[in-house]
Amino acid sequence: MEQAFNPYLPGWEYVPDGEPHVFGDRVYVYGSHDRFGGPLFCMNDYVCWSAPVSNLKDWRYEGVIYRKDQDPMNRGGRRCLYAPDVTRGPDGRYYLYYAFDFLGVMAVAVCDTPAGQYQFHGHVKFQDGHIWGTRSGEPLPFDPGVLTDDDGRVWLYSGFAAKVPAVASGFHSLTNPGGVVLELEPDMVTIKAGPDLLFPTRGKPGAFAGHAFFEASSIRKVDGQYCFVYSSEHNHELCYAMGSSPRGPFAFGGTLVDIGDLFLDGREDERRAVNYLGNTHGGIVDIGGQWYVFYHRQTNRHSYSRQACAEPLERRADGGFCQAEVTSCGLNGGPLKGSGQYPARIACSLWSGKGTARYDIRFPRLRLAAHPYFTQEGKDGEERDSQYIANMRDGAVAGFKYFAFASLKSLSVQVRGSANGALLVSDTPDFEAPAARIEIKLSGGDWEELGAPCAIPDGTRPLYFKFTGKGRLDFRSFTLTGGAL
Repeated sequence: MEQAFNPYLPGWEYVPDGEPHVFGDRVYVYGSHDRFGGPLFCMNDYVCWSAPVSNLKDWRYEGVIYRKDQDPMNRGGRRCLYAPDVTRGPDGRYYLYYAFDFLGVMAVAVCDTPAGQYQFHGHVKFQDGHIWGTRSGEPLPFDPGVLTDDDGRVWLYSGFAAKVPAVASGFHSLTNPGGVVLELEPDMVTIKAGPDLLFPTRGKPGAFAGHAFFEASSIRKVDGQYCFVYSSEHNHELCYAMGSSPRGPFAFGGTLVDIGDLFLDGREDERRAVNYLGNTHGGIVDIGGQWYVFYHRQTNRHSYSRQACAEPLERRADGGFCQAEVTSCGLNGGPLKGSGQYPARIACSLWSGKGTARYDIRFPRLRLAAHPYFTQEGKDGEERDSQYIANMRDGAVAGFKYFAFASLKSLSVQVRGSANGALLVSDTPDFEAPAARIEIKLSGGDWEELGAPCAIPDGTRPLYFKFTGKGRLDFRSFTLTGGAL
């Protein structure tokens, strides 16, 4: 039986910053495109993936939809395409908005279909013809979020909170006041009004206390209201704010998802994160009456190989959203079967005996030597599922949520490395009463399958694996033998 996992795309694909949109009978995800093992963010060209709205387990690769060298300002392809967004314009065509890293301009490409070959349309400009971002003092064009409203008016959101690097287009000085909004003319490229500041950054009047705007603007209509999604000052969470007008004012709504499950149950200490932290970016979408939040996770011990994940959202009684828990079964419509083989790469929790860490572009790789991480065999672009968890040392834990267990009898794992100890199995993260103990004696580089009897109570439960012992091991997959609810 086909099932959906997180990450929901193949293990070899690295599409962060995902913006989901339903066009017709399919949901399309537009994101930037990381390179496995790359030294920078978003090094590859834009690709698109889509799935039928009736089957979120069946994702189809639509191919490259826009190359970074198609923009006249980037003919050599040296600039990287950062997080994009797409809207269907009043004319029925599809418009792809993007910014090149910190070049300081925003551009738009156009296509007659949602996932065809987009063509350069223009750089977003003011009515006097000058390109936005080419005069000192203007807010940096960054991370577009775009909405074509029911009345045909087009709203473009943008913003960044960190220090603005020197830009290439004239070495002028741009500002970073926070999240701004602009209205566009029907030509989809000329600014009609704005930019106007809506979401101040941390420490400025009007900023959302404890969850101030940082980046990752995204905009949707929810029950006739305007829902602005963004990455906060913490960088590893997506928050939202609601307003009755696209120009605001907006009221803070809460956290939608955090990649370390922080802010759930009052847990705010990053040292208690259930996964490795770094930036995240995404959006929300209504598919058949169910809202989902799309976001990304970190892999490979750095921030440059990120992968797409999604979770269903529950609504609050006041119409807002509850924070989603990160899981292994986000788009599955329920827990995974309690039998069969599963790749270790779908772990939604991962930590070392010393806890987790925060990936950062300045974080010394040496300090991460004791930590497990997601990685793959082979090079970027090789379309084969060779992803696994590497470097599990004493105390390392990989967790998976959720499975529908019924009469589980045994469990086996595929592992390799140089290690002597045991892999404990439990349905709780404290391992007070392990459900299984798999003896580990590894001394080679080949994958080995090891197993043990395993008894976990029937019902919907998580599954955790903990290595105890000496050395280190890699973890590729596990197989559950038994029934399923």
